[in-house]
Amino acid sequence: MAASDFSQEAESKGFAWFLGVLCAFSVIAIVVLGGYWSIEPRSFDVVAEAKMNQEKNGIENSSIDGYIYPDGYVYANTLVHIAEVLLYKPGGYLTNDVGVPGVLLDNIPSWEYGALIMLRDGASALRNHLARAQSQSAEDPDLARAEPYFYYERNSWALPSTEAEYEKGIEALHIYMARLADSTNKNPGHFYSRADNLWQYVEIIIKRLGGISTRLSASTDRYEAYDLKQEKSNAISQTTWMQLDDEFWQARGSCWALLHILRAIKHDFRLILEDKRAMDTVDIMIHEMENALAPITSPVILNGDGFGISANYSLAMASYVSRASAAALDLRDVMNRG
Repeated sequence: MAASDFSQEAESKGFAWFLGVLCAFSVIAIVVLGGYWSIEPRSFDVVAEAKMNQEKNGIENSSIDGYIYPDGYVYANTLVHIAEVLLYKPGGYLTNDVGVPGVLLDNIPSWEYGALIMLRDGASALRNHLARAQSQSAEDPDLARAEPYFYYERNSWALPSTEAEYEKGIEALHIYMARLADSTNKNPGHFYSRADNLWQYVEIIIKRLGGISTRLSASTDRYEAYDLKQEKSNAISQTTWMQLDDEFWQARGSCWALLHILRAIKHDFRLILEDKRAMDTVDIMIHEMENALAPITSPVILNGDGFGISANYSLAMASYVSRASAAALDLRDVMNRG
């Protein structure tokens, strides 16, 4: 064999090795990056975030700690920060990704959808109930702009992208917060921390938690036998094996967002909650949401059958959500009393 043939064979083998090593490093990089992007965002201090927002916008108020938070400021800022976490966490907003590794991930997109549902509910409650003195009152113009942006389709990647629309909603909420904090504004923002307003929002929370608990409970084969007794139009069959982790992560996202909204409610409605002796009820809801967000120690979501060998993560979370729902029912009844 000629020397030129050996040279060509060595060159082709070297090129093949190069491609193999490049592919191996690419796969490793995608796996590592995907794992990093799949880390759940941590919880945050809603009052501390409100303080940081005031510092960022140069709002100077005086109180014991140097800051005054008008009713509704912490609540509105919490909605803003939830939206910002969805957009700016590691990997950004993944639900509309069309490239790797985002398109290969499903846990965090499910988590994002759960948090987005609670964000939409919170924004709707702020626009329709919390910022209006009565049913005949005019709605706040900035809140009327902000809410529809958060209802834009969640998986649009262009023309316009989901992120671009949600950023417009964040901007409108920031304008409302600036008006809320500036009482000298010709058109100041309003927030009415009354029992009837909170009661209306708690009604929404009760339905959301009930739906989450029902879907999580559908993870066992025994659920379908119970479900056959219900009307077929409202029937929810057993969750398929491929959907188990999606339902679990959607519930985690909902609990994460609701946890912070409840903390904001505890701050902005503190006077009425203390007057109604309902602060402990809100604390129970917050505690159950914290329990539902306990660290996961398994690399996969386990959904054992009833009292089987493996744990059932969905049923464990359903128990926490159900307890929070029961506390919400108590809170609704207390707020509805004279």
